[in-house]
Amino acid sequence: MSVLHIVNKSPYDRNSLHTCLRLAQPDSAILLIEDGIYASIKNAAASESVQQALNSHQIYALQPDLEARGIDPERMIAGISLIDYDGFVKLTTDYDKSQSWL
Repeated sequence: MSVLHIVNKSPYDRNSLHTCLRLAQPDSAILLIEDGIYASIKNAAASESVQQALNSHQIYALQPDLEARGIDPERMIAGISLIDYDGFVKLTTDYDKSQSWL
């Protein structure tokens, strides 16, 4: 069963991302939204874990949330796909289940 894991908390505030990465199965995807998009930044505390996760998971970041926080897409880890709200909706239909990490 494929799962879309949605992380909305900053990796500097909570351990939601770490727990998600540890438990997510290889056929699942990870979507970073709201403050979760801070995990998409290169050379940051969570970068190594996120880069390793890209070997077995597709990882997405919600572009409007990136823009709302003034983060230039050039600062993102290579391999993370930017999506818009329509892409978010499509992901929820592409995967059997969604799991939000609070």
